[in-house]
Amino acid sequence: MTAELLVNVTPSETRVAYIDGGILQEIHIEREARRGIVGNIYKGRVSRVLPGMQAAFVDIGLDKAAFLHASDIMPHTECVAGDEQKQFTVRDSSE
Repeated sequence: MTAELLVNVTPSETRVAYIDGGILQEIHIEREARRGIVGNIYKGRVSRVLPGMQAAFVDIGLDKAAFLHASDIMPHTECVAGDEQKQFTVRDSSE
């Protein structure tokens, strides 16, 4: 199967589509007037940890703190051999 990445750029909008085997898999649209921050890389400091939600708020220098869920930073595994499970702990760096 062939995979294609289609990019269309205009002065007001950028569109990127990923097509695999003739089927649209992903599409991203970014408008110049409303540029998003999703997908950007930021340096920040954790300001609040929510263990019950497995998440944290991170100060990245914007008006509001960014929300970061544990699944966004931990590797995803398809399957684990046997009954083996991995356990992760989120802790405060000041501890």
